[in-house]
Amino acid sequence: MIAGYDPYETAGDCVFCQESASRATGFFKDCLTHVKGELSGQPFILDQWQSDIIEAMFGWKKPDGTRRYQAAYIEIPRKNGKSTLCAGIGLYHLFADQTDHGKEVYSCAAEREQASIVFDIASQMVAAEPILRSNSKTFRKAISVEKTASTYKVLSADAYTKHGLNASMIVFDELHAQQSRDLWDVMSTSTGARVQPLTVAITTAGYDRNSICYEVRNYAERVRDGILEDQSFLPVIYCADDKDDFTKESTWKKANPAYGISIRKEYFEREAMKASELPSYENTFRRLHLNQWTEQATRWLPMDRWDEANDFHEFGDRPCYGGLDLASTTDITALVLVCLDEDGGFDVLPFFWIPSENAHRRERKDKVPYEAWIKQGNVRVTDGDIVDYDQIREDILEICQKFNVREIAVDRWNATQIVTQLEGEDVNMVMFGQGYRSMSAPSKQLEALVMGRKLHHGGNPVLRWMASNVAIESDPAANIKPSKKKSTEKIDGIVATVMAIARATATLEDGESIYETKGFEIL
Repeated sequence: MIAGYDPYETAGDCVFCQESASRATGFFKDCLTHVKGELSGQPFILDQWQSDIIEAMFGWKKPDGTRRYQAAYIEIPRKNGKSTLCAGIGLYHLFADQTDHGKEVYSCAAEREQASIVFDIASQMVAAEPILRSNSKTFRKAISVEKTASTYKVLSADAYTKHGLNASMIVFDELHAQQSRDLWDVMSTSTGARVQPLTVAITTAGYDRNSICYEVRNYAERVRDGILEDQSFLPVIYCADDKDDFTKESTWKKANPAYGISIRKEYFEREAMKASELPSYENTFRRLHLNQWTEQATRWLPMDRWDEANDFHEFGDRPCYGGLDLASTTDITALVLVCLDEDGGFDVLPFFWIPSENAHRRERKDKVPYEAWIKQGNVRVTDGDIVDYDQIREDILEICQKFNVREIAVDRWNATQIVTQLEGEDVNMVMFGQGYRSMSAPSKQLEALVMGRKLHHGGNPVLRWMASNVAIESDPAANIKPSKKKSTEKIDGIVATVMAIARATATLEDGESIYETKGFEIL
């Protein structure tokens, strides 16, 4: 078993060749030495979990004798030696793998510096081994083996320059950091002419669930769990489950196969304590050390608490207050109404608009289910590929006639013609700044409402998606506000919610919110 995956159960007509497996593991022991850390200068003797991966990768054969596995996804937390392992895999393929003549090995990553990490380890391993050194030439970003006309090179994410390659092996380091799928697609298709290519993606967990890494991870999970049949794909995922207690040693061991070998208990005790005391570090600890995919880079709104308050009470004639986040010409517009509830919390009713043609493009590009949300009535569309402010204005007037809307807050720096028109229709529009002075207190109140399960949102999937995207920024005085720049995706509905909460809990004194003079109080 390799991290919950058994190659024998999915073997079909493939067979395991112990001789080929031992040849690969023997290369590590006999030809490679560690070049970093406490083991520097010692033979690279594989740990059991590493040996299991290498034996499976190179030992399994198809009936025609070619390699069974042509792709592997290895997701493993930091400090488990993944870069060193990948360097060894690349060197085995370059020097000893009995495959095509003229092999082309590439280390790839989002940035050249990251791509160089695996290559630099490989280069140092070659320099430390006389046999490898004498049979190759090493350059700053390339290793050449003249006897077999083979090379090992470094590539980064400027994928438009990579067409025409004929890769036999690809190592993708930290796939979660890829900002687009371009390099992955270009390099994956570059192996088409090879009889038995090998693509190895190795990464820690990320937080962008619309990324190429999460797409590949989903595929790996389905292969591992037997949902999808793919004999040529090797899934290796070491991680803690979402409900595992991150402060327990049993959780640390579960996610880290090198725990107690290259990873010390004292280190984890220190880092877990830090994560317990600093909510802003918890997601970092979970992602990097437990390999859990988090929903934000830095935790702000805990989604388990969010999900536990999905009850919603109809507004009726109760007064409600709105926040309006107007879109640019092609983006999402969000209007969120909030109404004070009997438990001191708020019922929340969101509305969203997006240009119809833009929705189709964004769904294909970002893999966000806009079209499903449109069919469900959770997102309204305006005709064309730019925002139709006239339609949005008519919809808002209709909403104001249906509910007892006292005020709608809107960004004072984005007060377009629609605001003037709504004011002309007797809608009370209130200019609302987006700086810490205006946003910090209601942002903290929103956080407290979510933590207390008092933000009753009815489980709206669009608002939940936006809540899961939110990252915050803060100043030295500990003021906070949602950050569109730092967030993984759209957060317009959360920004609108913050503004609505601010107006619902404020009393106006000479045009100034009570927040700006007295702070806030949780109702």
